[in-house]
Amino acid sequence: QLQLVESGGGLVQPGGSLRLSCAASGFTSDYYAIGWFHQAPGKERERVSCISPSGGSTNYTDSVKGRFTISRDNAKKTVYLQMNSLKPEDTGVYYCAAAYYYCSGSIAYWGKGTLVTVSS
Repeated sequence: QLQLVESGGGLVQPGGSLRLSCAASGFTSDYYAIGWFHQAPGKERERVSCISPSGGSTNYTDSVKGRFTISRDNAKKTVYLQMNSLKPEDTGVYYCAAAYYYCSGSIAYWGKGTLVTVSS
């Protein structure tokens, strides 16, 4: 069974920080690009960041540039999303997903998501 499991969500005040984790099991994640996706209430899911299999290449959507940082530890089969200076509009469910080798590739696996709520 191939699995991606997100963790680290929760309630945080505006301006606060959270670190999300995406743990892979059941397969060698070294060949997969991993993306983080955000689905705000009532809106479509959108990708906010992605990291290449080696970790050497990353990209971010404009709304999170300078605030979020994606990283990965292939020895631990885990990808992280450090989220700083959080805003209420960052509220929603965050999913990680795996695409074979390239961020632009088709998504092969999805996690079930972790909820982030940014509110005072």
